Amino acid sequence: MIELIAEIGQAHEGSLGIAHSYIDVLAETGVNTIKWQTHIANAESSEYEEFRVKFSYEDHKRIDYWKRMEFTPAQWQELKDHCEDKGLAFLSSPFSMEAVRLLEELNVDRYKIGSGEITNLLMLQQIAQTGKPIILSSGMSSFTELDETIDFLKPFGNELSILQCTTSYPTQPSDWGLNVIQELKNRYHLKTGFSDHSGDIYAGLTAVASGAEILEFHAVFHKQMFGPDAKSSLTPDQIRRLAEGVRQIEEAHNHPIQKEDNQRFTSLKQIFEKSLAVNQSLKQGTVLSMDMLEAKKPKGKGVDASRFKELIGKTLTTDKSQWDFIQESDLE
Repeated sequence: MIELIAEIGQAHEGSLGIAHSYIDVLAETGVNTIKWQTHIANAESSEYEEFRVKFSYEDHKRIDYWKRMEFTPAQWQELKDHCEDKGLAFLSSPFSMEAVRLLEELNVDRYKIGSGEITNLLMLQQIAQTGKPIILSSGMSSFTELDETIDFLKPFGNELSILQCTTSYPTQPSDWGLNVIQELKNRYHLKTGFSDHSGDIYAGLTAVASGAEILEFHAVFHKQMFGPDAKSSLTPDQIRRLAEGVRQIEEAHNHPIQKEDNQRFTSLKQIFEKSLAVNQSLKQGTVLSMDMLEAKKPKGKGVDASRFKELIGKTLTTDKSQWDFIQESDLE
């Protein structure tokens, strides 16, 4: 089954209550997994980090924002338990060694690596040593960088997956990079998916139709909410429609049509296909030409319309009224 990962990211704005509310709402949309970002500000950042987008009215520096996004280990445990109570997998992206240690205390099942951490081999080694599955996002990485990271991780034996992603918010169709999905499959022979920041359902649906086995997207209650990712995220209604579409595409992929076998259309072919008739009254002895013929429903009432060339130049052995079907016995 294609995994649908709804990322809350920082959409909770540091509010534990809002974070829990997202779990309740997303549990009704058809997603499999809720993804978080585990931030420990002093471990991952410094006062020198700049804002990607200067959106905040309350955080003077980027590190202040990360501090506001922190939860305590006990709060993270509550969120993980809530996800699991709702039948949803809990997944998070760590951004520091400290965050990995926190997630290990929670006994997480696997890790998601944000595209900015692909070259953070220090943290990646710590995660790899857990032996747990790792999902890599390729957003800002070249193939050379991805080669290095995957070569670094493979000896540890972790189950690896990789997502095509373009770090652009919201991502325009010209930047979706759907072609990269198959390139990643061919290059690394790993489970491959798509991480979407387009803000609509079309990229995700097309990615799944193009072979994505994992689909990740940001979630937000409303696109006018505060925060850097709101316009690049999907609302619950969009996620619901996306999930419905993905499951239909998945069903289609799981049931390939054999075009050589059309037995199930036998009765319909009798209705919709046609037999040959004359389009005017004709006397016995008339030599048939194409402009005397018509094809009429249903099939089986005369010579099949597909055989019209065989009738050209044949002589009628009986009179025919306009719109009469032509039988084999009518021909000399």
